[in-house]
Amino acid sequence: MAYDEKLNDRIREAMSVFTNVEEKHMFGGTCYMLNGKMCVGVVGDEMMCRIDPDLYAAALERKGCREMVFTGKPMKGYVYVAEEGMKSKKDFEYWIGLCVEFNSKAKASKKKK
Repeated sequence: MAYDEKLNDRIREAMSVFTNVEEKHMFGGTCYMLNGKMCVGVVGDEMMCRIDPDLYAAALERKGCREMVFTGKPMKGYVYVAEEGMKSKKDFEYWIGLCVEFNSKAKASKKKK
């Protein structure tokens, strides 16, 4: 599956200010791990954001945002943002900010042996 490389470049640039960032290919796109935890990424032509579950409902009300459905169930705390929701630099930075802010509180996935 192809993904939006321009969006990926925008995210890569935004995440480059952090020292503990790893770029991984997953979900048919790219995911940026911050401090060993999933933070933000690109799936298709949308930005995948891991945000504070307490902000989930409010985030879904924003333009271009929709729930992330994986294996048939919505994943609370994960949303997709379409281009219309992040066209402006201000809107793009809003989503990156939510992801980075939640990262310090997020739990890392268990490591597979």
